[in-house]
Parts: sequence; structure tokens; C-alpha cells
Amino acid sequence: MPHATTADGTRIAYQVRGAGKPLVLLAGQSNNHHWWDPVHADFEATYRTITLDWRGTGDSDKPDEVYSTPGFADDVVAVLDELGLAKAHVYGTSMGGRVAQWIGINHPGRVDALVLGCTSPGAAHGYERSREIRRALADPDRTDSVLLDLMYTPAWLAANPGPYPVLGDTSMPSYAKSRHLVASNRHDAWDGLPHITAPTLVVHGTDDVFSPAANAQLLAGRIPRARAEFIDRARHAYFHEFRSVAGPLVLDFLTAQDRS
Repeated sequence: MPHATTADGTRIAYQVRGAGKPLVLLAGQSNNHHWWDPVHADFEATYRTITLDWRGTGDSDKPDEVYSTPGFADDVVAVLDELGLAKAHVYGTSMGGRVAQWIGINHPGRVDALVLGCTSPGAAHGYERSREIRRALADPDRTDSVLLDLMYTPAWLAANPGPYPVLGDTSMPSYAKSRHLVASNRHDAWDGLPHITAPTLVVHGTDDVFSPAANAQLLAGRIPRARAEFIDRARHAYFHEFRSVAGPLVLDFLTAQDRS
């Protein structure tokens, strides 16, 4: 497994598949690159896809120190540097979308086009999940079942018994899970969003209550040249359950930027 080394010496594992213009795919909180396994093939047919294991997950180092979404963005740029890539498209979902915001803000020259999926600008200005959902997720005996209900519709779950790659990296140390949670909860990119210069697509499921769908309009209204697209009936894992809609939507946007 190849690794990039960040400025603070942390080794970040990354994976490269396909050929063509580079596309970085960023996973959700406490997940590694396997988050993208169900849909990876849709993108590598057109692009050279780059995934990574967040620090604290997978084959990356797991330092017990403060993590942050801007810091995760710097880790992504370290991977681009290791690969000798000046720019790439960036598609981030959930916490990966929060990190993608910071790549667009702090490293604008490294982003060709930006896709922000099922994400938010942060708690200070965004819409947060309900207290009832937070309480349910805090119950260790119910976490997976609650997460599945937030990710997928009941009908899809009944027809697709798993495994489900979006439930988190089970190999993570407990301290790393805590560090990820704090990093995501402290995310606040509101002031920086108007400085994003990359063409931006915001994608959200209409029935997402894990990261409420109203966040999509907030992001699209705050980022210049951004537009929001909603996938009807989709919950948080819209990119997986509604793959036949979400994949072409994102690919059409990216290929349109390549032609412009």
C-alpha cells in the first residue's frame, strides 16, 4: 500500500485506480477508502480515481492527537503532492464533503471541480440532526441499526442484506473514533465558503435526516457558481442506494467541466 507523508510526519495510505484525469473520492467520518467500494467502478471507467484512508483509519497512521477537517484537507493535498498532481476534481461525501470544502478554501489552485455530497457547512450555521438521533447513535447497542436506517430506505435494506461499507472502519482504535467525531463536530467553513473558486455541485438526498437536506441549499447559496441537486427519496447514502441516479449526475457535471 503506497503512502504519502504529511508535514507532521503522518503516513497517509492511498489507492489509485483507473486512468484519465484525476478524481479524488473522500469518505465519511470514521471510514476508510472502502466507503466507495460499491460505486468505485462508475468513476474509474472515466477518471483516474484516488482514494485514501483518513489518519486514524485503515492503513494510515493513527496518531492520538487533535484531528480537524482543515487538517484532513492538508492530508489530501499531501497525497496529491506525492502523486505529482497539480490539480484534481474532488468529490467528498458526509465528513469527506466537509474536508472537500477546506480543500476548495485553503488550496483553491488544487481543485478543478468540486462535488459536495450529503454534507453541511458546520453546526454553527448549518442544520444539525435531531437530539433524538444523536441520543440513538450514542447507544452502543443500537449504533449500527440506527446508522443503517439513516443511510438507506427500509425497502432497499430488505432487498440488500449487506455487508454495508458505510458503517465505519471496525479496526479503528477508540481514541481515533473520538478524534474523528470531534473533528467533524467542530467543522465550520462558513466564512470561507464564498472564497471557493471551483465550479461546485452540491448533492443531497431529500430524505436525509443524518445531515439534513436543507444544508444543500445553504452551501449552494454560499459558494459562488454552485448549484444544488436533490435525489428524491434518498437518505444519507444516496450515492450507494441511488447509484443509478447519483453516479451519472456527478459524472455529467465533471465531464462538462472538462469540456469547458
